[in-house]
Amino acid sequence: MTSASAGRDALEGLYWRTEILQAMFWMRGEGLATDADPLELARFLATEPAVIHGQLERLRDDGYVERTPGRLARYLLTDLGASEGARSFRDEFEGFTRAGHGECGPGCWCQDPKHSLDACNGRPELARGA
Repeated sequence: MTSASAGRDALEGLYWRTEILQAMFWMRGEGLATDADPLELARFLATEPAVIHGQLERLRDDGYVERTPGRLARYLLTDLGASEGARSFRDEFEGFTRAGHGECGPGCWCQDPKHSLDACNGRPELARGA
């Protein structure tokens, strides 16, 4: 393998890592799926299932996803995969995910999970437990 070919493979791996982890993070966050198979992700990411399956195996080897028990190849995010998926999703969509009018921003203390049931002094009606 030439260095140019190795470089292309590395860039392709980075591309698919980002795309797959973002998709799985988003699907989990929206309550659509806690795990996914290559066919589901291939439909979502508009590519061939074999491409996704190969990349999921690379992600598994690198500790970003793990296979769920069972006959079918289904994968779920590890803590590392969820963290990386969240970071890249935030970086990619930061301009589109700002707080709406009257909502607390991501830097507000009430966004800390330790305070998830506490009312925010600025917007008590937005408390998650309300």
